[in-house]
Amino acid sequence: MGHVAFITGASRGIGRATAIAFARAGYDLALSARTLEEGESHTHAVRHADGRSLSGSLNATAAEAREYGVEVKVFRMDLLDSASVTDVADQVLEHFGRVDVLINNAVYQGSDLNLPFMSLEPETLERVAQGYIMAPFLLTRRLMPRMLQQGGATIINMTSGAGESDPPVSAGKGGWGYAYGAGKAAVSRLSGILCRELGDQGIRAFTVNPGVVTTETLQATIGDKGLIALRNGSASPELPAQVLLWLAQQPAADDYQYQTIQAQPFAREHDIVPQV
Repeated sequence: MGHVAFITGASRGIGRATAIAFARAGYDLALSARTLEEGESHTHAVRHADGRSLSGSLNATAAEAREYGVEVKVFRMDLLDSASVTDVADQVLEHFGRVDVLINNAVYQGSDLNLPFMSLEPETLERVAQGYIMAPFLLTRRLMPRMLQQGGATIINMTSGAGESDPPVSAGKGGWGYAYGAGKAAVSRLSGILCRELGDQGIRAFTVNPGVVTTETLQATIGDKGLIALRNGSASPELPAQVLLWLAQQPAADDYQYQTIQAQPFAREHDIVPQV
């Protein structure tokens, strides 16, 4: 068995593109998300304005990845359910025996995520805490003993500028709200802690901000005619996917720990190009 990459949120967007990039590079894959089959509907899911579910599913991603001759196993996982997270971690280890790369990409994306402060309810923050703090912690913590036993692994946590700076305009006018900013701020702190405490045991950890990426979720959220953020440029999901692969494979990537990697300028600086 070769190297194994475990990618969460792999039904669409950056997660799907990352799965294909790693499959192309020869990694066996463990893929998780809530959506196994096309068209499934879930609570707290982003939908099109007309109510349709977003396109994409774990099984579709897996079918495409298998075309590269690698083993792919899919796992339905709900970030808002701690038991689901730990159960999937155990299933992955039972099936593959190891995880060489963990990419914490999945996030909670409920319609309440970017509400203005005075409209925010405690229940939203509880879901954010579960999805952005507890779920990555539980998954990483559950896998860590095996990672240490095997001599090391690479962990990549996907963050956002919302977790590291204030919004340019208020929530409701195109800016992000407190819930999303707080969630991503927590994500931004995980990798450095792992590096500091476990780096001498072979654990490499990175924080990556993909920037504005033209995903199904972005298009459904702000509409084809409302892509205000795209004025500053955007990327296809395949670009951050190639950056993640570079970080996992290149020893030189160690120099970029203890910081947030801005995927799009980073790709330009290192001549990393998207593959589609």
